[in-house]
Amino acid sequence: MSLPTPQKAKRTAWWVAVLLALPYLGLCFPKLYARATPTLFGFPFFYWYQFAWVLLTSFLLYLVYRQFKSR
Repeated sequence: MSLPTPQKAKRTAWWVAVLLALPYLGLCFPKLYARATPTLFGFPFFYWYQFAWVLLTSFLLYLVYRQFKSR
């Protein structure tokens, strides 16, 4: 098993940082999504937008985990 080169580690760290920053940026500014429309199955946009980020964040964390596990 060989150790990763510093260049490869830097490249990985960059895209991992972007993936981990997406949920923060998507939820950091509530004024952008604090509204009632459009609704989805009767739920206002404010609630289903946040719930969608919960699911998306779980998937992004899985991708990051797989990247670090494969090292």
